[in-house]
Amino acid sequence: MIAIIVDFVALDGKGDEVSEVLQTQAKNSLEKEHGCKHFDVCRDPEDANRFFLYELYDDAAAVDAHGKTEHYVAFRARLDPLLESRNRREMTRL
Repeated sequence: MIAIIVDFVALDGKGDEVSEVLQTQAKNSLEKEHGCKHFDVCRDPEDANRFFLYELYDDAAAVDAHGKTEHYVAFRARLDPLLESRNRREMTRL
């Protein structure tokens, strides 16, 4: 399995909007992508602008398909203007 880990920092005042966008993306990925097995959205309790995603996919093909979905393209278009930073890592689950 492939794990995707993403850290986000929202622009000041945009944390609640980022939270909504991330939660919608998690729901869409789990419901619409058979290769997406797990999608956690976490928010820092001490900094409402910091978020962490942990996603699990069957394989590299599922990760590739995820990035090409209509809901992912819409998600990035809505999310990116709300962010100060985004850091993505990809790892193999042992």
